[in-house]
Amino acid sequence: MVTVLILLGAVLLIGALVGMLIQKQKERNARQAPPPPPSPKDPFASEGDTTGDPRTIKAGDMIDWGTERTWIRGTLRLAEGGYTWSEHFLEVDGGKRWLTVEEDPDVQLSLWTGRPDVELTPHSKTLEFEGVTYKLDERGTAAYRSEGTTGLKAEGGCDYADYESADGRMLSFERFDHGGWEASTGTKILPGSFTIYPGS
Repeated sequence: MVTVLILLGAVLLIGALVGMLIQKQKERNARQAPPPPPSPKDPFASEGDTTGDPRTIKAGDMIDWGTERTWIRGTLRLAEGGYTWSEHFLEVDGGKRWLTVEEDPDVQLSLWTGRPDVELTPHSKTLEFEGVTYKLDERGTAAYRSEGTTGLKAEGGCDYADYESADGRMLSFERFDHGGWEASTGTKILPGSFTIYPGS
């Protein structure tokens, strides 16, 4: 009888030890260190579609055109009624260039160059400039909000008049906060014509 009790006690003791070992192993597995963070990736690596969404461009982003890289110095967010669009000012040596992004309803992109040498104003429905005839496409007044470096107030108003030629060339006029008209020439560009590298 004593032998049976000793054997029974030994079996119970071994069972308890095995149970404790299993429990400790479970706790160890639960406390395992989290996986290491992913290693940094090269933002310039050609991996999948890196062109980015032009609707998300903001001041501080870098734009790579394939032959040149430039930074977005500032952005204007414009609104007229329920319609909104953005103008992103590019860092260039001398002169003024910007990228317009709008949805109407698809994303439409235009690249503009300031033309301070032009003395024209949007005074008629048709304008002749450098041998090209431009017809008035639309005109209006919008409210703007300025981000980054734009040379404008934080908020204000903008009058605009957009002209287009038969072959798709564009001539635009803007007047900020009741100032003088500023002329620019532009061309339409396709999404994917550049790669966006978001700034910090």
